[in-house]
Amino acid sequence: MASDAQPTPVKQPVTLREVAAIAGVSVATASKALNGQGRMTAETRTRIRETAQRLGFRPNSLAQSLLRRRSFTVGLLTNDTYGRFSLPLMAGVSDALVDAGVSVFLCNVEDDPRLAQLHVDAMLDKRVDGIIATGKRIDRHLPVDLANLGIPAIYAFTEPDPNAIAFVSDDAGGARLAVEHFCRLGRRRIAHVSGPASFAVVHARAEAYREVLAENGLPVLEPLLGPWSEAWGHEAVRRLFDGEGFDGTREKPDAVFCGNDQIARGVIDALRERGIGVPDEVGVIGFDNWQIVAEATRPPLTSVDMNLAALGREAGLALLSLVGGEPALPGIRKLPCRLVVRQSCGRPPDG
Repeated sequence: MASDAQPTPVKQPVTLREVAAIAGVSVATASKALNGQGRMTAETRTRIRETAQRLGFRPNSLAQSLLRRRSFTVGLLTNDTYGRFSLPLMAGVSDALVDAGVSVFLCNVEDDPRLAQLHVDAMLDKRVDGIIATGKRIDRHLPVDLANLGIPAIYAFTEPDPNAIAFVSDDAGGARLAVEHFCRLGRRRIAHVSGPASFAVVHARAEAYREVLAENGLPVLEPLLGPWSEAWGHEAVRRLFDGEGFDGTREKPDAVFCGNDQIARGVIDALRERGIGVPDEVGVIGFDNWQIVAEATRPPLTSVDMNLAALGREAGLALLSLVGGEPALPGIRKLPCRLVVRQSCGRPPDG
């Protein structure tokens, strides 16, 4: 039997003409008020905007783009295939841009110059307002030249072009947070296990480690460098606890500061296998605060967080300023890290 039900009519979008009619102004005045242009009283501008909001008016994005000569889109280029660093950074970028009505397009360029150039050309064809370049390490440049594109480019967590604006985490400051935390806990034999010597951050963190120990009159054991892996954490424990110890004595570490969370997890597992309690006998701190690793470690891992979302937000706000025509001095801005304290090291007496 045929149904007597009638199809629900499709609601038509509210037009600018309807907004203008209800607000009691011309279409031109309504358009200027909603675009932040034109001369009118504050009361009139507010009335028009409140009317548009009440009616659910949505401006035509294409028309606005043509009017302002902007696309309200930003490109985010990265070679961080797994998204370990780029995804939290992108969340910060999006947070900074969403209130300005700007969308972010993520493109993975891997380490392929041809692919990178294809993505940049596509972004330019789509007339993006600017580009943010990010990566998986701060001492390597993406395989593409972003200078002289005619649009602003900001770098975040990757090596910038000369005379560009870049945002990076303060790795040395983050290392200081970790080692100083151990000192406040009363640890006196603090070892450092980190990644490959080819990474600039490895040297920055190791230098900060040495400085804090020297400032506190504590013995310095030469940092152990190896792969960014749990297996290296296991091997480092063997070297630390089967070797000569500190200052040629047989004393073993009572704390280990690790260059990333994977190494730290390997260290904790290796200590457990030896019957060494964490944190009662040996405290462990990692770096990166990779939650999926840090929170699943037993005990949960204290780690230095690079504040990548905050870093992305600052990069996004800087790009907005450049797009808006505001001048900015080139250079590298270092943003502070923070220490996320969990059970692998304990809290200091005043913590």
